[in-house]
Amino acid sequence: MTVSLALSPAPKILARALLLGERIDTVGLERADLVSTAPLAFHSGSAGFVVLFKFGVAVLFGLSPLEEDEVLARVGARVEGATSRRDDETLALELSGEGEEKPHANGRFAVKDMSESVLLVVADALAKSVALARDERRVNAVFDTIEPIAATLAETGRPPWRRGEMLKLVGQTLLVQHRVSGRVAVEDKPDVLWDRPDLERLYARLEDEYELAERARTLKAKLDVISETARAFTEIIDADRSTRLEWTIVVLILAEILLSLIQLWLYPHGH
Repeated sequence: MTVSLALSPAPKILARALLLGERIDTVGLERADLVSTAPLAFHSGSAGFVVLFKFGVAVLFGLSPLEEDEVLARVGARVEGATSRRDDETLALELSGEGEEKPHANGRFAVKDMSESVLLVVADALAKSVALARDERRVNAVFDTIEPIAATLAETGRPPWRRGEMLKLVGQTLLVQHRVSGRVAVEDKPDVLWDRPDLERLYARLEDEYELAERARTLKAKLDVISETARAFTEIIDADRSTRLEWTIVVLILAEILLSLIQLWLYPHGH
């Protein structure tokens, strides 16, 4: 990853993170004026800055609505699993008069400068927050699916779904686990901190502002509950199938015995 010269200082700038889909294919988008390759970052518009994350999020800084539309139109063809619902997160950045990074009561966030490195750190936090919002929504939807199943099981003692549906539930859980721990990597710090360790404090403030670590832990705890619940349902269904199979075998044995007795009764001398 490379970081070039700073952007022209500005008193304030609006950052906007947009969830575009499951993944953005950044291969082939490399250009001479790249600021960063992981994530892909470059200047755009009259004084804007764009950061693209492979896990489906674009973060736009200081772009007009028209410039935003132009960027999204170019990136749109490279989005896999485009979503109809575009989650977004906005943050107004302003230069700190006290030389300290911190959130303000007016909803803005103060930074020491508007350098590209600073914007990369901000983009990382915003992108993770938007991606977490997507996965939180998905996990909550799975919980909504599990609740009536658990209620039916408590009332009747039998699960209402078949094994195939339970396996689908487990599959949904595994997909969300992969997105959180693998693709998004919420707990990983941005690569720019290797070159700019002085920005560790800024990232820590942003991480705390968006509760990234806490949300990731809560999400993983929910995933564990879903996984255990789905596994328990599957075991119940397996046990139920095993019981039915045993009864089927018993019935077949009894039927065979009954047929043998009938034959002995009808043909006592072996005719």
